[in-house]
Amino acid sequence: MIILGIETSCDETAVSVVKIEHGNFKIFSNIISSQVKVHAKYGGVVPEVAARLHIKIILPLVERSLKEARLNWKKIDYIAVCSGPGLMSSLLVGIETAKTLAYVFKKPLIKINHLEGHLFSGQNKVKEWKLPIIGLVVSGGHTQIYLIKDYLKYKLVGGTIDDAAGEAFDKVAKILGLGYPGGPAISNYVAKSKISKLKKHQPIILPRPMIKSNDLQMSFSGLKTAVLYAWRDGQLKFKGIELEKARLSLATDFQQAVIDVLVKKTLKAAEKYNAKIVVLGGGVSANFELRKQLGEAIAHNGNVKFVAPELKMTGDNAAMIAKAAYYHVKKKDFVEPFKLTADANWELR
Repeated sequence: MIILGIETSCDETAVSVVKIEHGNFKIFSNIISSQVKVHAKYGGVVPEVAARLHIKIILPLVERSLKEARLNWKKIDYIAVCSGPGLMSSLLVGIETAKTLAYVFKKPLIKINHLEGHLFSGQNKVKEWKLPIIGLVVSGGHTQIYLIKDYLKYKLVGGTIDDAAGEAFDKVAKILGLGYPGGPAISNYVAKSKISKLKKHQPIILPRPMIKSNDLQMSFSGLKTAVLYAWRDGQLKFKGIELEKARLSLATDFQQAVIDVLVKKTLKAAEKYNAKIVVLGGGVSANFELRKQLGEAIAHNGNVKFVAPELKMTGDNAAMIAKAAYYHVKKKDFVEPFKLTADANWELR
């Protein structure tokens, strides 16, 4: 079985060809055209700009993906496309492309939820994971905890009530003048800064919102505001190297505050639902400290297995869309091209 996947939910244009053979997912091609540099000057994604760039590059990427996979359309069995959630204008580009290709080449079409793709991004073998599974998706637009009772059976059991963790990283990085996108900017700054070898100016303890609540809900809006006020105070008090120490202290503790909340809530979910596996996915799953600390916490918490995708699979990509599509194919869950529409707020369930 060979599936061509398409992903255009935000600012990455992605096309992949994945073969499922002898129970293994074999990625023949996984091409991603990023728009990060284009949107960096705006400090965030501009939907209209993103859509125009998707239109410009999508068909060349399809051709390139097939060429890299050394296949032609006769060898493609199915087409899978991300249909939401995401930016409406971006989603439409991928969907209309997939619909046209499915109609022209007479290929069955599968619609895939973007979050479902992230949950499968770390899976390398078909049905290799023991159920039930707790899946944590952490990205710029989403911070959600899912209970996976069976393949294609999802239940949202927790998540942020306001800002996503990735969005908070972007805003805090902007406040501290560390660049865009915020996740990698803060992570790299904390890990590599020469200032980190010096004694910090003072310990900065930021709040860990809702970490003690009895539910699986999270909040990151107040944490972002706490950084803003602390940084304003720091700018009034310090100059030069002292100010840089304050910046590092804030960046370090902000990152740790987010990780503390994510780890606590994920462990709570795993314990509550007797999970066999905890799966991490989404752009923020590339954060080294999150991967390390969540993995260590799970290792000390019994016989639960921790799964995180390869770094190249953490961001938006089409291989994860093709992987998720396999399970829909097995259930013959296809959609007629003329009936497929985008859903910017599509909830996974």
